Amino acid sequence: MKAFEFYNPTQLIFGKGQLEALKREVPKYGKRVLLVYGGGSIKRSGLYDNVISLLGEIGAEVTELAGVEPNPRLSTVHKGVELCKTHQIDLVLAVGGGSVLDCSKAIAVGAKYDGDMWDFAERKAAAKAALPLGTVLTMAATGSEMNAGSVITNEKTQEKLGWGSVYAFPAFSILDPVNTYSLPRDQTVYGIVDMMSHTLEHYFHLESNTPVQLGWCETLLRTVIDAAPGLVDNLENYELRETIMYCGTMALNGFLNMGLTGDWATHNIEHAVSAVYDIPHGGGLAILFPNWMKHNLHVKPERFKQLAVNVFHVNPEGKSDEEVALEGIQALRDFWNSIGAPSRLADYDIDASKIDVMADKAVKFGAFGGFNKLNREDVVAIYNASL
Repeated sequence: MKAFEFYNPTQLIFGKGQLEALKREVPKYGKRVLLVYGGGSIKRSGLYDNVISLLGEIGAEVTELAGVEPNPRLSTVHKGVELCKTHQIDLVLAVGGGSVLDCSKAIAVGAKYDGDMWDFAERKAAAKAALPLGTVLTMAATGSEMNAGSVITNEKTQEKLGWGSVYAFPAFSILDPVNTYSLPRDQTVYGIVDMMSHTLEHYFHLESNTPVQLGWCETLLRTVIDAAPGLVDNLENYELRETIMYCGTMALNGFLNMGLTGDWATHNIEHAVSAVYDIPHGGGLAILFPNWMKHNLHVKPERFKQLAVNVFHVNPEGKSDEEVALEGIQALRDFWNSIGAPSRLADYDIDASKIDVMADKAVKFGAFGGFNKLNREDVVAIYNASL
């Protein structure tokens, strides 16, 4: 493995009944709170009332930003930044899933920046400070509750770009699996695909001597595969919600990539799709990842074989590495199909008409991928295989 430094300052507050921690944590940062949330599900579930009640008990002054989109938009970030500056906000509190958290990270850094936060996504500038951020998670998926990354969509240019900053780590994150009960089946499935994809992005790397990291990845994948079918059929099973929520956090909080650089090409390819078509991120990943795997099988077939054998229990006897690997890739596809994930771009009525547009967006910053560098022709081939 390569030399590395590990840093993660987020205080993780996990388990049933932990929402009460808001009364302890919020006053550490001040009274003026920007409460950020999405389309209203937290009101239907009662979580909004509980949060407002707890904030009221500590005398917090609450300003609200509602309506964060599933693919959070830059215009919404701008609204949040303006609210922070107008109301002299002390703490941004994100209550929702990864989209709400990603938007809130952008707001937190944007509130401490004289220019447009989009400069960070465009790699024209780096954040130098941020407002403190707290989160209350309602969807297990992105791991944004315990990492420094964020993805924002610029609706004017139809670009969806990931960015990150050490200043974007949440100060604290409250994860009560009960708060994910109201998540519908399709969103639960998308979250499962997303966390598995994060794990796979780490798994496909070129560093040597990483048995612990690979073992962690395999354990997370097997655990999600074991838990997911029961969960999608019983959305209020506490133990399964708890397991999936913990896996989602661990898949992207920095533990898996100590000493290595993962691939992340599939995420980049998907961002271009959802930037143009505004589809669910997890749905796009389910379509694209197996096709990325087939396209890159030649790079290190033994790694794909290891995944097939150790995670999907493919019998390797009498087969070549490539044959075992292809069985593993098909097993991944079959598993995602079995829980209701899409498998073709056609499932979202996407045809070949905008492949060139998406490919141009994917290679905005040049060739990409830590496991295998992809150029525009590679991206087009993966899109075509995914139709």
